[in-house]
Amino acid sequence: MLGMALAAIDGTIVSTAVPQIVGDLGGLTVFSWLFSGYLLAVTVTLPLYGKLSDTFGRKPVLIAGIILFLVGSVLCAAAWNMAALIAFRIVQGLGGGALQGTVQTIAADLYPLKERPRIQAKLSTVWATSAVAGPVVGGLLAGYADWRWIFLINLPVGAVALWLVVRHLHEPSRPRPATRPKVDWAGALAVFATGSLLLTALVQGGVAWPWLSAPSLGLLGASAVLAALTVVIERRAAEPIIPGWVWRRRTIASVNLALGAMGLLMVAPTVFLPTYAQSVLGLGPIAAGFVLSVMTLSWPVSAALSDRVYNRIGFRRTAMIGMSAALLILLAFPLLPYPGEPWHPALLMLLLGAALGLFQLPLIVGVQSTVGWAERGTTTASVLFCRQVGQSIGAALFGAVANGVLAARLLDAPVDGLPGDLDAVTRALEDPGAFSAAATDHVRRAVDAAVDYVYVGAAGAAALALLALITLAPRRFPIITEPTEPTEPTEAAGTAGAPSRQDAAS
Repeated sequence: MLGMALAAIDGTIVSTAVPQIVGDLGGLTVFSWLFSGYLLAVTVTLPLYGKLSDTFGRKPVLIAGIILFLVGSVLCAAAWNMAALIAFRIVQGLGGGALQGTVQTIAADLYPLKERPRIQAKLSTVWATSAVAGPVVGGLLAGYADWRWIFLINLPVGAVALWLVVRHLHEPSRPRPATRPKVDWAGALAVFATGSLLLTALVQGGVAWPWLSAPSLGLLGASAVLAALTVVIERRAAEPIIPGWVWRRRTIASVNLALGAMGLLMVAPTVFLPTYAQSVLGLGPIAAGFVLSVMTLSWPVSAALSDRVYNRIGFRRTAMIGMSAALLILLAFPLLPYPGEPWHPALLMLLLGAALGLFQLPLIVGVQSTVGWAERGTTTASVLFCRQVGQSIGAALFGAVANGVLAARLLDAPVDGLPGDLDAVTRALEDPGAFSAAATDHVRRAVDAAVDYVYVGAAGAAALALLALITLAPRRFPIITEPTEPTEPTEAAGTAGAPSRQDAAS
């Protein structure tokens, strides 16, 4: 949980210190790469770390990830300009990729099927706590100390996590392979290059350059060529980074697609809800953050209780119920009154968190239970990779939708010269004297309409997730029973034995 906390708190704690960082180092035009570079590094390394953990064990990969994250934190604190800070954030992301995938895999290794919802819910509370505490801690450090402390604070947390992992994580002994394991470095490089170009095109398209410009088309074309080359390399590799069985097995393929669609829809609340709360409801940044954070309160509670549902009706049906509820909640957002009260979207986000907790955890627990130890790291990494890619695609797609709706609504504005970009409009609304009363109301209504369209698009992503489960996922997940080592010497050996009838039926 401490190792997961390093990655969970990173984004929220850094975002609050951006004004101080830009004021000290400059680089206003490229500061978004503080987040994009980190996200890119995490996403493209997930498949590599998943394969490495299956080949050499979880513990060395997790230790390497923590050390790399801490080295990146120290380098970030010592950055002398924005370019250096962005480069060191990428180093942090290289460690963060190992943390996110490996911790989820270890949870499945150490705990039998019946206990996994409890431990996964505890891991979810790490993200919930980070969502609330990150902005507060980051704001305090940036305001009363120095922004460099937001990176140095990782050191004591990481040191304790590293000591606990080294001292207390004991993996079950596995038979040594007859031949020395081979790492598909060519495939790893191809996956890294393909993902880097694709995510760069998605993140920067429509922001740094137009979608139909030469940079966007060039990056998208190059990523398509590299994707084809990656397929060729992986087919010829003895131990591919992304093996073909990840997509040939119906259970894993359906979960990958469903979680990818969930990443797509998550852009609506995480990216656009704070903008809605500030620009339409007139809330401050902290209050807007709390409107979103209520989702992280109901998510772990729902996840912890999900086993009572999927033990009765199965993983697939439980996930379908959760996503069906999420679909209805997302469709309800455009029906909110204008301008409305802050508790209106907060209530919807509370319900959305409960619905998504009922959707995500059964799929992760279920898909991890369909593979053995030697395939669990790769499977977990593929699920998280698809979710991250879906989030990147969603940010690009819904950003274009929001800006397009906003520009269309502002064509008949009562004043001229209004910006047509959502970020620029949001900044302008922070200045009370920027517009007249009529113009301000018109702009707020335009932002309201833009966010409504985004939520309709998110509902479409929810429908895609349901479609993947209905058409591809088997009615019953093929559970594999493996003997699991007890987590403490005092535990009864029988706790990790064969699953109950309910587990098998799931």
